[in-house]
Amino acid sequence: MEIRDQVAVVTGAAMGIGRASALALARAGARGVALADVEQEALAETAAQVEAAGSKALAVHTDVRDAAQWERLFDRVEATLGAPRILHNNAGVATGTPTWPDISTERIELLLDVNLKGVILGTRLALPRMQAAGGGVIVQTASIAAHAPLAPEAVYCATKAGVVMFTRACAPLAESHGVRVNCVCPGVVETPMLRKTGVGGRIADYLKPIYDAIEPLDPAEIADAVLALVRDDEAVARVVDVNNRGPRSSR
Repeated sequence: MEIRDQVAVVTGAAMGIGRASALALARAGARGVALADVEQEALAETAAQVEAAGSKALAVHTDVRDAAQWERLFDRVEATLGAPRILHNNAGVATGTPTWPDISTERIELLLDVNLKGVILGTRLALPRMQAAGGGVIVQTASIAAHAPLAPEAVYCATKAGVVMFTRACAPLAESHGVRVNCVCPGVVETPMLRKTGVGGRIADYLKPIYDAIEPLDPAEIADAVLALVRDDEAVARVVDVNNRGPRSSR
């Protein structure tokens, strides 16, 4: 799909991969980019950057766990920017501490609801609107953790594996609804969420040896993969791993 003049929706847009994706869509000529997140101050910063990049921005406080908030988001997008043809389901949360199996029931529910339920809801509620607009593209953010089990992140791994299988199961939507569904699986990315894995804004102890041994990805690299999937009309239920580049060249 040609991105120019289209309307896009990005969740988890306040920072990290979501912000990078929103900016990349704006720079690619999107007419409007709707930004959804629960972090209002950072979301406003993203909106200002999207406007500076040349697209109209719409920032909407949205909890992706809530279907009614999804519907309200799409209603506002259609009323303000026009029909959305692109959706990047990117909102996600990390396990944090304590890790599996000491993680609280409340945290388990949060991970399941944001990382998996939010993706399913967003996809389901976008479908009729995209179909009515002539079709569209949905890109989910999963993770390398979907393929590489990490014991302390067992619940997180399960949610991301669920996103991958959900994406593959959505393949028939390309024919039935004119909506292609794909996903990206980033490796370790230098984002604020990485600093929420440990205590006091630090990287979790179990992740530190991995982080110290590799070159973390930049969020813009993930945004590039998202845009490639949007543009590639042959991409249906494609799962794209964005792996880390290898050992650090320096510290």
